[in-house]
Amino acid sequence: MELRLFRYFLAVAKEQNITKAARVLCVTQPTLSRQLSELEAELGTQLLIRGKRKVTLTDKGSLFRRRAEEIVMLADRAEQEVKTPDYLAKGDIYIGCAETETMRLVAKTAKELQQNYHNLCYHLSSGNAEDLRLRLEKGLLDFCVLMDPFDKRDFNYIELPGKDVWGLLMRKDSLLVSHERITAAELKDLPLLVSQQEEQSAEGLKKWLKGRELNIVGTYNLLYNTTLMVEEGMGYALTLDKLAPTGNDSVLCFKPLYPAVETSSYFVWKKFQIFSQAAKIFLNKMRETYER
Repeated sequence: MELRLFRYFLAVAKEQNITKAARVLCVTQPTLSRQLSELEAELGTQLLIRGKRKVTLTDKGSLFRRRAEEIVMLADRAEQEVKTPDYLAKGDIYIGCAETETMRLVAKTAKELQQNYHNLCYHLSSGNAEDLRLRLEKGLLDFCVLMDPFDKRDFNYIELPGKDVWGLLMRKDSLLVSHERITAAELKDLPLLVSQQEEQSAEGLKKWLKGRELNIVGTYNLLYNTTLMVEEGMGYALTLDKLAPTGNDSVLCFKPLYPAVETSSYFVWKKFQIFSQAAKIFLNKMRETYER
């Protein structure tokens, strides 16, 4: 299957119209229609539902779109990396980021490199640990910043300095706002918004709760939209410190858990990974700064 067909299909999926996609691709509409029909015949399944004004994807088409995007991205990266001479310090660096304050250390490294390497471009992807780990394994990311716990057997990593502190994000007019810290008993019956990742695997929190059941009214992947729900009085967010605005102009505040629950973060890459020149430069700088 030619890479060109993946690009054709993705253009149609984006434009939702074969005629518009043909213009973008600089091919004729009959040629594009024929190529798409041949693609469906080769795969033995229908990918597109052709309406009078709009083209939509079948379920198989949606799956194929995700895989096609990954294939085209990897092909484009491979071409760019191979064409870039080793003596040129330029290129793209792909980093997956969990929500953690220690991501600031990665940002500082990027800033330091920017002073001497002006042609490095950073592409950041946020997500939960499982999503990021899969993208790292597929080669869609060069590095990830992950938090404990995760399976370290297939990866190289640097433990980053500092710890993330767990606590409760609440409105400043909450009944608990006068408490300096929050105990497990005080969470009883509170409407809680919890991280999907931590709901699945947070060993530290599970030990801290000592078997207590939580009143979970919602889960979240990334925190920003959850802060809006807390602001509107939906509940309390069980989260890490320094991720949400809690200054004087905010209606929110953060209270740490007691006894303290802390989590380590790691800068992670796949074992036996072959890096681009740009990624090598970044990894060397991270190792020089943080490897013990």
